This record gives sequence, structure tokens and C-alpha cells, in this order.
Amino acid sequence: MFRPPFWQFNGHMQTIYPSLFRKVKVHYTRERITLPDGDFLTLDWISNNSRKLVIVTHGLEGDSGRHYVTGMIRKFTENGYDGLGWNCRSCGGEINLLPRFYHHGDAEDLRYVVQYAIDKNKYEEVVLVGFSMGGSLTLRLAAEKPDLLPKEVKKVVTASVPLDLPTSVVELNKPGKRFYMERFLKKLGKKIEIKSSMFPNHPILNVEGYSKIKNFDEFDTRYTAPLHGYVDAKDFYAKASVKPILKNIRIPALIVQSANDPFLSPPCLNLGDAESNSNLKLVILKEGGHVGFMQHDSEETITEQLALRFSEGEIK
Repeated sequence: MFRPPFWQFNGHMQTIYPSLFRKVKVHYTRERITLPDGDFLTLDWISNNSRKLVIVTHGLEGDSGRHYVTGMIRKFTENGYDGLGWNCRSCGGEINLLPRFYHHGDAEDLRYVVQYAIDKNKYEEVVLVGFSMGGSLTLRLAAEKPDLLPKEVKKVVTASVPLDLPTSVVELNKPGKRFYMERFLKKLGKKIEIKSSMFPNHPILNVEGYSKIKNFDEFDTRYTAPLHGYVDAKDFYAKASVKPILKNIRIPALIVQSANDPFLSPPCLNLGDAESNSNLKLVILKEGGHVGFMQHDSEETITEQLALRFSEGEIK
């Protein structure tokens, strides 16, 4: 039975403490790869010369060094897998080259990483793991173009996923939760400032007046939507939400959510019209927070343990 440490007494503590204080060290080898559009990604590897690989995708403004990524990679590499934590554009300590960034609605960089890894090391079995926004990207990769998913990808595991993006954005705008959003906006603002100096004449990448942006709706309407081909924030949230396409997933996929996750709205805790998809397994834990899931009696999180068991066929 899953039980958080007794002093992590609510969803906020179960979210904030791991984010600030949980450290899982792994020894990566970094590789930089060039994308077809001329931009680049950084990939962090652990090799066991295995034919099996786990690829872990981080959340919004995260990177491959976040505890939930390194913890998952440690769990799998200690059990015979190779591990790959990749960094979305502008993450991983290096700003990307193009005006664009990354976002919930675009899984093509992940698609490129998966195929690149398979081609490079001839993996026979790949497990995709994603957290929060990275969970959205991972599910999208499996659902959006299922015919194009490499046959080597056998399982998908995600946790703390804003399945219903529009209502999740509203959730983070509620009193008592805004500090999460403000932290994201502060991080994103630093990148906009860098981009505005890289592209001083760009019509969108202007940092002037950034301090007046108070929520995701304003940020995404000003930056995310026009930079990535959406009309406005509302259009972006509707089209980038992964829940409507979950019914298309054809391989076993585990989705682990916490009922006390401060980031998730009630619609993120059910599969909607994908309930009938037998490939999907939704696990709702009473506690765990957002990408927290620490346990009172283990250095591993419950998500790390569930992910490996699911990948090895112990959980159907």
C-alpha cells in the first residue's frame, strides 16, 4: 500500500518537498544532436549495453536532472535497461537556436529522439516515461499518429499528466495555487528575455511589459500561440490537450495520477471517452502531489516501482 512520509501531510507538501529536496544522482553522458530544422537537443545517457531502453521526458521548465527523471532512470538502469533523459528545446542549461520553444501540443521532437535512439543503438524494446507536460507529450506520441510509432516502443508510462489542459490551467489560477504558476512564469520570462536579445526585431519575442503578465492565458496568448501556429491561448489549450486522442493509443499505457495533485482538475482524473480503450490503465492514488509520490519506507517513489513493474508485465 502506498503511503507518503507522515510529515508530507497534504498535496502541496508532497509536491514541494520532493521538488526542492529530493536528490537522485546518476552519471550521465551528454550528447548534442541536431534537429532537421537546424535546432538542437541535448540527450543524457546511461549505457548498460542493453537492448532495452527507457526514455524519460521531463515536465514544463524541467530538465533531465530533475529528481523524478533521475529517479526513474536509476530504477530502470539498475534493472538492466539503458537510460535516456532528454531535454526539450531551451531546457538542459542551453537556450535553443530558433525563435520557437516546446509545448504540450508538439511531440515531434520526442518522435525524433525515439527514432534516433533506436537507430543508434539498435534497441529491441523501448519504454517511454513522461511526467506532467512530458506525460502529455509521451501520450501524444502514442496517440496522435499511432501508425508511425516505432514497433520497438512496447510500453508507455506517465504520471501527473494534465490530461485536460484547459481546466488544468484554470486550476493553477485558483487562490492558493497561483504561486506554482508564478514560478513557471518567472522561469519562462528569463528565457523570453534571452530570446528577445537573440532576435531583437522579432514581432513576438519582445520582453517589454512582461511583468504585467499574470497567468498562463496571458503568456500563451502573447507567446506560445503565435510562435507555434495557434490563434490564441484558448485555441492552444483545446488543440494541445491530450485527453481527446487517448482513445487512439494501441500499446499498453499506464497513467498514474494523484487525487490531491494541486495541478490537476477533476477532468484530469478520468479518461473520458477513452475509458473503453483496453490498452489504457489509469491508476488514481489518494495522495502523491504533483510528480512527488515519495514513500515513507523507500528511497524510490511509487511511480518508479509501478513503472518498472508495468514495463516488465507484472501489472496488466
